[in-house]
Amino acid sequence: MDARFFQGILLQMRDAVHCVVGIMDASGTVIACTELSMIGEVRKEVMQMLIMSNECTKIMGYTYKTVESKAPGFEYAVFVQGEDRVAESVCAVTTVAINNLKLAYDERNDETSFIKNILLDNILPGDIPIRSRELRFSSSSTRAVFLVRCDEADQASVLNVLNSLFSDKQVDFVVIINDTDIAVVKEVKINAELKDLSKIAKMIEEDLAKKLNVKSIIGVGTIAMQLKDIARSFKEAQVAIEVGHVFEPEKTIISYQNLGVGRLIYQLPITLCEMFLSEVFRKGSIDSLDEETLFTVQKFLENNLNVSETSRKLFVHRNTLVYRLEKIKKLTGLDLREFDHAIVFKVALMVKKYLISRENGQI
Repeated sequence: MDARFFQGILLQMRDAVHCVVGIMDASGTVIACTELSMIGEVRKEVMQMLIMSNECTKIMGYTYKTVESKAPGFEYAVFVQGEDRVAESVCAVTTVAINNLKLAYDERNDETSFIKNILLDNILPGDIPIRSRELRFSSSSTRAVFLVRCDEADQASVLNVLNSLFSDKQVDFVVIINDTDIAVVKEVKINAELKDLSKIAKMIEEDLAKKLNVKSIIGVGTIAMQLKDIARSFKEAQVAIEVGHVFEPEKTIISYQNLGVGRLIYQLPITLCEMFLSEVFRKGSIDSLDEETLFTVQKFLENNLNVSETSRKLFVHRNTLVYRLEKIKKLTGLDLREFDHAIVFKVALMVKKYLISRENGQI
């Protein structure tokens, strides 16, 4: 447990107790104290006596009492300057406060570890209800997973921002996944829609940008109706980031529900993708199309195969656009003015982009 938690409590007590109050760990080192200069001192001379007793122990002008621990021996002990009844009372009360703080911290940490094990499939589905009952954990809440990726930010800072943003520790959980990814398991309304999840993701993005001035990419999974289903939502959030990186790199918030055809392509074997491309472009390789032609195709598809509108957006004569479309038809055998051919060509471009990303190790 971080010594800062203990130090925060002791500093709040300093003006009320008017005496030195400190905490030392199992090695006898003072890790928190109302007298800051004493932090780091080692008190090995009292170690053995504390191990043998959990009552108040008076040694060399100080009163000591160990904090409850599940492990043998002790993890922490409180000490107060003085050996009188006042020192004994202050020591006992401080020990109760520290013990409750430690129990709350350990319980919270156990819950976070439990959630992380579910996300990473490190716990059997049948064990989830049993463990949730042991932790007095609500397994009936509706939740969604948001995967936050910040490649160029200090993870500890990102974690602090997310913890402050989702401060209700009884229902929301912030879990470190790896060096760049942090998962937010957020309780949502049972009738929540995609727009509601997008608002939460936007709030996360804006808070990180405002407080840390960092850019983030956020993958949004679908709603999990049961606790065991958050693993599915987490995987969806991962897929959303990976697929979005390939097909919509300009987006910073990507929802699994909006991945469309890209999600299907992502799940296809590479050999099948290569076979599809070779069948579609029998008359000529897709690589034979120059950048200008591919840009024309993109705009033509964006404008719903409307020749007049596309030529206006490209600032070219209608006949020039028709000439380019005829060139594509000659090279590939696909007439993009026909809806079915246009769909095949669009999917083929996405498959090609996917294969290039795989070759470059981007996914």
